[in-house]
Amino acid sequence: MNGKLYVVGTPIGNLGDLSPRAVETLEGVDFIAAEDTRVTLKLLNHFGIKKEMVNYFEHNKRERGEVITARIQNGETCAIVTDAGMPAISDPGEDLVYLCHERGIEVESVPGPTAFATALAISGMHTGRFTFEGFLSVNKKSRREHLEELVGEKRTMVFYEAPHKLSATLDDMLAYFGDRPIAIVREITKIHEEVIRTTLAEASARYHEEKPKGEIVLIIEGKQETENDLTLDDAIAKAQKLVDGGMSINAAAKEIAGVTPFKKGDIYKALI
Repeated sequence: MNGKLYVVGTPIGNLGDLSPRAVETLEGVDFIAAEDTRVTLKLLNHFGIKKEMVNYFEHNKRERGEVITARIQNGETCAIVTDAGMPAISDPGEDLVYLCHERGIEVESVPGPTAFATALAISGMHTGRFTFEGFLSVNKKSRREHLEELVGEKRTMVFYEAPHKLSATLDDMLAYFGDRPIAIVREITKIHEEVIRTTLAEASARYHEEKPKGEIVLIIEGKQETENDLTLDDAIAKAQKLVDGGMSINAAAKEIAGVTPFKKGDIYKALI
């Protein structure tokens, strides 16, 4: 008997979005690899499914990946699920899928909702060309490098963000991208689903005061050919945002000088 890995999409809010084929697959496999077994248990209970589960998440993926693939190679079938949406999209399931391909294990999709595609579809933003950027790193250096790489990006940009990090993220995006249209999509498929179409400047100010709830997708307009060139005052304002966020004046001047035509010395003098 040949084993197989099924990559199963689960609801991102509304349990009614679990497909009949997904239910059939979860009922039929030998075991389920779940990001959080407590979350998946609620889903299984809702559909009356009783199944062995093993946890598989970021901090145990290498060790657990070996165990899971060994079982599949011995003829068992496994479904991998995440807490919400499609596994392997900004998710450690990517590693398990890769490991299965490396070992000649068949991988089959059982597609379901995906937060970034769903959010993009209801955002009203340009969807012809877009880039999915996932979560920004919490590491300051990696975060700055990521944002710097996207300053000239012309495609619509899609990010994930947690509610408690939203304010800081909007501040950083405003500093690097300038004031652009943004759609903030939250609570997708849930009772309080909401699309907030605004600008980065307005969103930054709003969420200094307001504390959002629910997982969030940010959709930001790419750089437009018609954008006016930055002025020195604009560059200084961007640097000041970084200083307000805790960066030293010297470091902020250097960062903004690196992504604008202006000299570090001119920005530094204005800041002090």
